[in-house]
Amino acid sequence: MRIVIIGNGMVGYKCCEKMVARMAPGSMEITVFGEESRPAYDRVHLSAYFAGKTAEDLTLATADWYAENGITLYLSDPVTRIDREVRMVYSHQGLAVPYDYLVLATGSSAFVPAIPGVEKEGVFIYRTIEDLELMTRWAPKAKTAAVIGGGLLGLEAAKALIDLGIKSTHVIEFAPRLMPRQIDEAGAGILKAKLELLGLSIHTNKNTTAIEGGEHIEAMSFSDGDRLKTDMLVISAGIKPRDELARASGLATGSRGGIIVNEHMLTSDQNIFAIGECALYNGMIYGLVAPGYEMAEVVVNRLTGGDKSFTGFDMSTKLKLIGTDVASFGDPFISGEEVKTIVMEDGYKGVYKRINISRDGKELLGGILVGDAAAYNMLLQTCKNKLVLPPNVEDLILGARGGEGDAGAGVAALPDEALICSCESISKGAICSSVTDGGCETVEAIKKCTKAGTGCGGCIPMIKDLVNHSLKAQGKYIRNVLCEHFQYSRQELFDLIRIHDIRSMDAALDKLGSGHGCETCKPAVASILASLWGEMILKKGNATAQDSNDRFLANIQKGGTYSVVPRIPGGEISPDKLIVIGQVAKKYNLYTKITGGQRIDLFGAHLSDLPSIWEELIEAGFESGHAYGKALRTVKSCVGSTWCRFGLHDSVSYAIRVEERYRGLRAPHKIKSAVSGCIRECAEAQSKDFGIIATEKGWNLYVCGNGGSKPQHALLLANDLDSETCIKYIDRFLMFYIRTADPLARTATWLNKMEGGIDYLRNVIINDSLGMCEQWEAEMQLLVDSYECEWKAAVENPEIRKRFSHFVNAPEEKDPTVQFEALRSQKRAAEWK
Repeated sequence: MRIVIIGNGMVGYKCCEKMVARMAPGSMEITVFGEESRPAYDRVHLSAYFAGKTAEDLTLATADWYAENGITLYLSDPVTRIDREVRMVYSHQGLAVPYDYLVLATGSSAFVPAIPGVEKEGVFIYRTIEDLELMTRWAPKAKTAAVIGGGLLGLEAAKALIDLGIKSTHVIEFAPRLMPRQIDEAGAGILKAKLELLGLSIHTNKNTTAIEGGEHIEAMSFSDGDRLKTDMLVISAGIKPRDELARASGLATGSRGGIIVNEHMLTSDQNIFAIGECALYNGMIYGLVAPGYEMAEVVVNRLTGGDKSFTGFDMSTKLKLIGTDVASFGDPFISGEEVKTIVMEDGYKGVYKRINISRDGKELLGGILVGDAAAYNMLLQTCKNKLVLPPNVEDLILGARGGEGDAGAGVAALPDEALICSCESISKGAICSSVTDGGCETVEAIKKCTKAGTGCGGCIPMIKDLVNHSLKAQGKYIRNVLCEHFQYSRQELFDLIRIHDIRSMDAALDKLGSGHGCETCKPAVASILASLWGEMILKKGNATAQDSNDRFLANIQKGGTYSVVPRIPGGEISPDKLIVIGQVAKKYNLYTKITGGQRIDLFGAHLSDLPSIWEELIEAGFESGHAYGKALRTVKSCVGSTWCRFGLHDSVSYAIRVEERYRGLRAPHKIKSAVSGCIRECAEAQSKDFGIIATEKGWNLYVCGNGGSKPQHALLLANDLDSETCIKYIDRFLMFYIRTADPLARTATWLNKMEGGIDYLRNVIINDSLGMCEQWEAEMQLLVDSYECEWKAAVENPEIRKRFSHFVNAPEEKDPTVQFEALRSQKRAAEWK
């Protein structure tokens, strides 16, 4: 059987891969024509090219793979003519190749609006690696850039421009909102606000009428009379199917483009198939890779004697656009009398969730998620498989009260035929069978065995849950290893590092791990070292293992500047110290803001100024506030009995004592606390990782509360405690958390996953059921006694100070590209009247 495939994109390659796997060796002769100069590569993750990935990293298969599997591959040689009468294709290079069956996988091209000036230098299409290479070469010349298109591809192109270092980037969208095909007006508003906070300028309802300039672009003009100066323009306004070859050969095509196919992917010629973005099925072009893979499966099934049909494809999607989760599933816009809609909108945190429920409350019909799409996989499965909804339907997006919650009964409730990996059409049953019958006990093993998770990767969290569920069902112990470099859990690694007295990341790798480490294990091990030994985190050998903010003891902000946050224990500060903060802010031209944790943030500091700023603050009696670290942040307080007529105890003094005891304490995640002087709760203690509330008999201690995107009230651990006992219980609680929590797990998540919950925790902390409390108290006291302000150590150490230079050969020079960017009418100190 002679098969010719025209097109070597992702779908064309997948067709080859499926043919190799399904057809007997020697039963076919496959020839592939590719228009580009390189074999098939991953267009889904094209923007990763700007984050350091190479063309080789994105390659799906090398030229050797084709040769090894008996496939003849012609690159840089597009087919120019099809002779259907004699079943022959003719290429640009003059090749004539006969076929028994022809597969058109010609894909799509970028839609380029007919705008005068679109041919100018500095105007680019965002479609291929060659396009990206051209953009990379032009970017250093550009200070301002724009993207035409506010859909998926347009926002991905905007991310590419940010990665190229262009700080002033504009997105131009003709429609009234961003991503009009995926999210509604409210969701688009939240997305727009989040993207603007990241530095993008969003312009909707904009129609570009001309591109101005001489040989290269200088500005864009719009139909409303506005004008935008720009040095670079990327057009990503949609796609159009590549059907010109099919049209020229007389195949039936749609009035708006696309090669018409039936349910078997056959065109109007029974020897020619069309798959992917060039195929028009039932009046629709499918612009995602997963439907294209399913089409390839239908063709291969047909060629091997099967009768599989394509009946359409679910277009639910989940993406991370410039750091923001965006997802839609089912019918996101459905409305009417038979539909009820539940909406959760948090403009402050930038989270929007909408679910559409049948009137009787029994069926999930669709929804939209912006800013937090953690529940997407389970919501999608609930929708597709018509799972029974919880009694409180709002729990689907709010989470069950007092816990994380999930949609329905979780992965165990899914039917075996539930499609987990849409890209590769892999069901729950196939994944579970690979675990129970095939011995696959890790996500990586599942990938190799079934290819599930090898496409867009969005299904990997659910694959992991299914693997764990299947292993538990077999009675097997599940090892929660840190990463490929350490075959231990964080808890195991913590104990081993302590037993072996390991003091650096390199020593941990040499003794307990392998390789050079990664972005998962490095910060985790660095956190363990800091939690165990309380040593300066930038000691030689550990600096590069830290999170990006820890490396410079400051949070990096928009525009490349840093924030400075001195500790103000309990929120109490003297007039003299307030004056010093004001003087420092004026001297270094910093923007100042009082935080929700009762501190003062100073924004806009240059990297090279940080040591000098901190030198002045330390001289005035301040110390590091650890706003950059996974450590204790603040202990908030009300004014307590000193001033308040309702106050029962001196909450300020106690908050200061607590904060000064646990300052600098490193943990798996940040820790926040508060002390309230009465049950009126002005310090909001019950939303903290540990909170203390005054009673007539002493203090009530609450633990494992959480703010953030999934707020959770803290639970009462013990009541009516004296001050010393309260401190003792906090010591035990924090050491237990630091020893046993997973990396980046807040205390609320840690407790939610703890078997026995608060009752078990209470038994461990109060009744000492593990017999560890005395040791934990001693370990905490060692950390308290060894505390040293990190910034004091940094400014007194010449070697560490060298890290805070923009240029090694000119340490006093500032980077001119680093700028303070004002938002919401913010002003630097110099601008205040």
